[in-house]
Amino acid sequence: MRQAFHTITVSTRGAGLYECTDAVTAFVREAGIADGLLTCFVRHTSASLVIQENADPDVQKDLQDFFAHLATSGPRFRHTAEGPDDMPSHIRSALTQTSIGIPLHKGRLALGTWQGIYVFEHRDAPHRREVTLHLIGD
Repeated sequence: MRQAFHTITVSTRGAGLYECTDAVTAFVREAGIADGLLTCFVRHTSASLVIQENADPDVQKDLQDFFAHLATSGPRFRHTAEGPDDMPSHIRSALTQTSIGIPLHKGRLALGTWQGIYVFEHRDAPHRREVTLHLIGD
């Protein structure tokens, strides 16, 4: 059994989905592990990770619009010290996920044809998001 760790940084321009599949795939390739499990973990409470369709950009736009409608920014929250978009960002993050597991088979991520790995930025301002990768297997 072998393990490999790596952290990638995803620079965001504000709220939206930012694909990081290529960076994750490069790490997996360099690790040289054939079969196992990759865990991806975003180290932030106002961003999340999702596996989503990467063929039609309207999917990402519709997801962003839905979550913006579901948890709108505004002064009705008690937690406003970091701005009016922070608490809604925490809610969006709680409704999605901060960690995902992806099987690895024959040196390749077992993603579907149209699936990509995305950092889902929930804040309005640009941020640098860290995603820790842990691969375990043979």
